Amino acid sequence: MALLISAGLFLLTFMLLVLHLTRQHRREHLVALRLQGRQSAELAQDGWLERLGNSSLAQRSLSLDGETRMLLDRIGWRRTRQRSLFAALQIGVPLCALFIALLVQHFFYADSKTPWMLPVFALGIGYLLPKRILAYVAARRQQQIADEVSSFIPLLRILFDSGLAVEQSLRILGTEGRQLLPVLSQELQLILVRVDSGLALAPELEKTAKLLSVDEFNDTCVILQQLLTQGGGAMKSLLALKQLLDDRRLTRLQERISKMSGKMSVVMMVFLFPALLIVLAGPGLTALARAFSH
Repeated sequence: MALLISAGLFLLTFMLLVLHLTRQHRREHLVALRLQGRQSAELAQDGWLERLGNSSLAQRSLSLDGETRMLLDRIGWRRTRQRSLFAALQIGVPLCALFIALLVQHFFYADSKTPWMLPVFALGIGYLLPKRILAYVAARRQQQIADEVSSFIPLLRILFDSGLAVEQSLRILGTEGRQLLPVLSQELQLILVRVDSGLALAPELEKTAKLLSVDEFNDTCVILQQLLTQGGGAMKSLLALKQLLDDRRLTRLQERISKMSGKMSVVMMVFLFPALLIVLAGPGLTALARAFSH
């Protein structure tokens, strides 16, 4: 076992050394090309992960899976380089899992009657693991957006009361609200970048709301679209939406508390009831046992 760990560490060190030397040689070569005033195709190349992600197999696997593209949009990975990175992980993780499974098969289960089971199992887990992690991150980001909307609406009402328009208020929250609204400010900045390029604000809000698929943010965007088209009457709607969101949060907390009380009752029955039974019925049982023994 110690020999296997030493061999693995040595292999990892060798791979890191080769990777470092390759990057250093590539940087020196690019600097020499720039100093000579020549442009090369290598200047536009990315790292090996990006090249793997830009391969035809990775792009085809990503294009065939619409759910993966939807999850990438929800976590904010909408650029081509980010999608190529995930496509490279989608291809690389199963290969690494297969390599590790083959090593384990060779060193520990060489005499197995089913040598194909462990590699196939590792290959399937390696293929499903990136997508499951992506789904978890997307769900967590949606929950963060839903929690930030409860702070986003009062800030909007304050800015509207001060006389600012919708676009100005969104710009202020996108630039100044990074500490209070880290996720929403990022989405607002992306919306405003597209607005600065000549697109309308209302369709972009609707598009982002559909992309993120968060009910609280969808309702807020509907009110903002109404304010952009009609020009007023949104303060009462925002206040009603804030009260509705507070009621939803209170309902979710009550449901969580009720489920937690049920779980605690199960824990009490499993752990506390036997101890209580021993304390209460123990003396009587020992007295009965002693009486029958005599």
